[in-house]
Amino acid sequence: MSPRRAAALALPVALALLAGCTSSSDAEPDGRLSAPTAEVENTTLACPGQPDEAATGPQVLPALAFDCLGGGSVDFGRAPGVPTVVNIWASWCGPCREELPLMQGVADLGGDRLNVLGVVSTDGRAQATSFAADAGVTFPSAFDAQGDLAAELGKRALPVTYLVRADGSVAHTQIKPITSVDELRQLVATHLGVQL
Repeated sequence: MSPRRAAALALPVALALLAGCTSSSDAEPDGRLSAPTAEVENTTLACPGQPDEAATGPQVLPALAFDCLGGGSVDFGRAPGVPTVVNIWASWCGPCREELPLMQGVADLGGDRLNVLGVVSTDGRAQATSFAADAGVTFPSAFDAQGDLAAELGKRALPVTYLVRADGSVAHTQIKPITSVDELRQLVATHLGVQL
């Protein structure tokens, strides 16, 4: 096939692909287009209840509230009532893909002594739900489509993890990925006083 004929055939294909990118039927609520996928079962739990007490301490997370993938909602302006690992993640984040199963391992060990709460940041709901199911994640995850929490915290790279005391005060910020369940268990023991 001549280069001129190949170029003539490529233009209609390119225009058809571009026209497909403007379809609003596959758009997420935040305006991004989602890939056409089969309905994926949501494996994440509902966010846990919180006491009706304001988060207190020298450093607290921004008072933002989000709905959770599995139901319920979380309000970071309120104390969690239980020591909590807050992990900000996204399906498009390579290090998050490696770290999330480790978070699940600690969530499985935590019982009623420790909560693990994810925050899906700058992602689509369908993509996050699908990734959580693929990774075997069942711990609750709040849905922050616009990345407001990470922006308020001044964090541009993911993942980032906050260890939060029962009163809502931040005990430790982990800005590099966690590489093992034992590493996260040690951080929880050191900063939250919870032995797993």
